Amino acid sequence: MLSEEKISLSKTRLEIAKERIAFADEIMKLGDFKTVANRSYYAVFSAMRAVLALDGFDSKKHSGIIAEFRKKYLKTSLLPKELSPIIDGLVEARQGSDYDDFYIISKEEVEEQLENSILFIKVIEEFLKKQY
Repeated sequence: MLSEEKISLSKTRLEIAKERIAFADEIMKLGDFKTVANRSYYAVFSAMRAVLALDGFDSKKHSGIIAEFRKKYLKTSLLPKELSPIIDGLVEARQGSDYDDFYIISKEEVEEQLENSILFIKVIEEFLKKQY
């Protein structure tokens, strides 16, 4: 049985994910594609952390969160393996947008990233509803 503390933390992280994706959607309308890539990534990152909160797992490194999420939930098919390439695309777009001065992300690319992020969060939300 899950502790109330783990459930509360998971719900908080899921809400953060939903807030971030809503913000990304609003920023998309303004045409700031790099910020949309950033917020889409962080929305999915928060969703992964929401799932891992139920296990009592956290990491200071993004790579640690992603690796643990893949190991415990994607490789075991507790969640669809199709989520893995979504993570990869978001990591690449976020790193390019945040750290490469000359990185260009097209409207089409960022729209796809945003749609994938929304899908990812919906899948996680449905999964978590069953866990609580």
